[in-house]
Amino acid sequence: MLLQALCHLIVMDVNYYNKLEDPADEENDMLDLAFGLTETSRLGCQVIAKPELDGIRLALPVATRNFAVDGYVPKPH
Repeated sequence: MLLQALCHLIVMDVNYYNKLEDPADEENDMLDLAFGLTETSRLGCQVIAKPELDGIRLALPVATRNFAVDGYVPKPH
């Protein structure tokens, strides 16, 4: 079950992106909520490490949505 888009990542090379299984509808629904969505965005929790992905380069978005840590109160900028 997918609950949030906190593990959003960007596959930097479309050739590696194309080696991944197609995202399920639930993953696409979560990605629709992700900050900085790209054509090669995926949820990291849905990417399975396999030998054919050796060398894959991933990037994290510069920001995220819905991030919370129990008990942590962010300080204003």
